[in-house]
Amino acid sequence: MSAPLIIGGGLAGAAAGIDLARAGQAPLLIEREGQAHDKICGEFLSGEAVAALAALGLDARHAGAVPITRVSLHAGQRQASARLPFPALSLSRRVLGEALLERAVSAGVDVQRGVSVRALAGGKAHTTAGDIAAPAIMLATGKHDVRGLPRPQGPDEIGFKMYFRNAALQRRLAGTVAVTFFDGGYAGLQPVEGGRLNLCLLVDGGHYRALGSWTALLARLAREPALAALADAEPLLPRPLAISRVPYGHLARAADDGLWRLGDQAAVIPSFCGDGMAIALESGRLAAALLAEGASAAQYQRALLARTRRPVQLAMAALAVARHPAGRLAAIAGLSAIPGALGLMARLTRVADPHALAPA
Repeated sequence: MSAPLIIGGGLAGAAAGIDLARAGQAPLLIEREGQAHDKICGEFLSGEAVAALAALGLDARHAGAVPITRVSLHAGQRQASARLPFPALSLSRRVLGEALLERAVSAGVDVQRGVSVRALAGGKAHTTAGDIAAPAIMLATGKHDVRGLPRPQGPDEIGFKMYFRNAALQRRLAGTVAVTFFDGGYAGLQPVEGGRLNLCLLVDGGHYRALGSWTALLARLAREPALAALADAEPLLPRPLAISRVPYGHLARAADDGLWRLGDQAAVIPSFCGDGMAIALESGRLAAALLAEGASAAQYQRALLARTRRPVQLAMAALAVARHPAGRLAAIAGLSAIPGALGLMARLTRVADPHALAPA
């Protein structure tokens, strides 16, 4: 029988590949990008993400990850901060993705890069390298949909990412992920390896078009007290990475097409919660375990939905509050006044207990 096929070499696809290879079902993994590249991502590795990577044989610290111990929320002059209730790290997706793909190759996964899928039908993937038939097809294409299999579109919002360098800001943010809510969106700022800062933000499309450019948006962000130092920071990419209409809140239900949907194809949690990479890793590992046990794609999808529904719905409720000026100010005031409240919120939006993710 032919091997399982994994479409997408991100965290979800690589995690599934590693565990399938360990179970004796070495899969074929195809990735449309031919080489390492940056991705729009906050690059926050929560406790369960760190545990999942360790179970897959990858120590993110050895790859250069930066420890993150605190979270702070900002809205104008108001702020709330807390120590994270779990160990966390920060590592760029370019470095992490390559390290995990290398781990997959060493585990026995057949990784073919530079191969794109044109369509899926009848248990076959029609690709730029020819047709591929497989007993199980795992869709792990992240935020990119395969033609003919679109997810619901998100609202008119645009996500941006840019790396910066600023020594003073780097020292101030050491060990901290800072999330700032402003009229029209929110931004996350945290240190990553190499003495850089990752700014990842989501902005209303109409708000951005009214400003007219990335330069104007950056100037607008610098008016926020928590982001003022960006005005003197050195941008490290020629232009920001951008993506639109991300379907935050999407939760895939069991379908009759036999596809195993992983990562962002299965569940999309608002980025300020910092659990997107954990969901990707968890979905890949769960899919591999259930496929090895003989489960169906529908059984897997129901099992993953049971794990992701609560954190995604809680995160969407928090996002709804944060989109309104009065709501976010009241929320931050409450979080700062109640000891442990912010830490509890961070724990409730986790997709899994990090201690439950033991090696396969």
